[in-house]
Amino acid sequence: MKKLLLFLALICLINITNAQWQQTSLDSTLITSLAAKGDTIFAGTYGRGVFFSSNNGSSWSVVNTGLTNADVWALAIKGDTTFAGTGGGVFFSSNNGQLWAATSIGLTNPNVEAFAIKGDTIFVGTNGGGVCLSSDNGNSWVAANTNITNVSVASLAIKGDTIFAGTNVGVYFSSNNGQLWSAVNNGFPANPDVKALAIKGNTIFAGTYGDGMYLSSNNGSSWTAVNTGLYPNNYDMALAINGSKIFTGTAGAGVFLSLNNGQLWSAVNTGLTNTNVHVFAINGDTLFAGTNGGGVWKLPISQITGIEEINNNADSIAVYPNPAINKIIIENSREATIEILNIQGQTILQQQLQQGKTDIDISGLAKGIYILRLCDNDKITITRIVKE
Repeated sequence: MKKLLLFLALICLINITNAQWQQTSLDSTLITSLAAKGDTIFAGTYGRGVFFSSNNGSSWSVVNTGLTNADVWALAIKGDTTFAGTGGGVFFSSNNGQLWAATSIGLTNPNVEAFAIKGDTIFVGTNGGGVCLSSDNGNSWVAANTNITNVSVASLAIKGDTIFAGTNVGVYFSSNNGQLWSAVNNGFPANPDVKALAIKGNTIFAGTYGDGMYLSSNNGSSWTAVNTGLYPNNYDMALAINGSKIFTGTAGAGVFLSLNNGQLWSAVNTGLTNTNVHVFAINGDTLFAGTNGGGVWKLPISQITGIEEINNNADSIAVYPNPAINKIIIENSREATIEILNIQGQTILQQQLQQGKTDIDISGLAKGIYILRLCDNDKITITRIVKE
């Protein structure tokens, strides 16, 4: 029977040989927000205010003078000004956090959870008061709340002239600078709690609390679940995009990466001992992750080498027959671990492989499409298999 080599046109390999997380010296704090510019990084915390690093996270110092609320839910940098959204309103600093001043006049709710900047306009999302904006660098705020009042806004993202808001009841968008909002939730489950938004070209990603990951390629008119490789009912708390790499941080399962626009996700958790990831920031080649109680971690993005295709002359890894009825055979040049996942990302079979041929019994699986994930010491390979 003809063998099917892994990684034909639709299959990808993620080489994460040297990509390993390192914990920074800010190592025992609940991190609720991050912002980065140049070598400067700010970390907002729950109860401990703001920490500052000027050397890409190698060392940190507390910068809380003038900050009268230590629960810092959001951070943003605009020019030389840093903004902090707290449980007691907005604060700003023009000297890298050495001195903060309150700037909350006009806010509809003092619990500020998200920032977005569009030209000279700063938008904030609040916990229960919708959206406000400032056109004078934060000196004053006005409500931008029509059709979005009394909701909690945990995330904001801007695509051209359109602003998206992730809320506790789904996604809203505005095409007129926040003056009028419309719900765009076709394809979501009822009342999704959208914690993270990110935009890659014409695609919008939405991470939810308990309902997994969704994307829209039509400006939010409809959404599609993209959870293959993620845990079922994933708690996606953070999103970050670097070129073709899309990262999601989860509450309890660590960090996952997609290299094909969300169609398939793989864990990138080597070295990461705290898997409750709340927030991301990208600074040059480094991905920073803020965790729940484990402080700030960093990962060199360039060491995730990308997508490779294996053709008929490339590798000795093979899986056959495909489609299969009762068993598949895997030929591998070294020992490895094999996992079979359903399309919801649930691991339903795990087995150790020896060098050479290994038979995998799939007679107990229902008919359908599955993900086969092979893990050895220095790489992860993933393909789809069909059970007939």
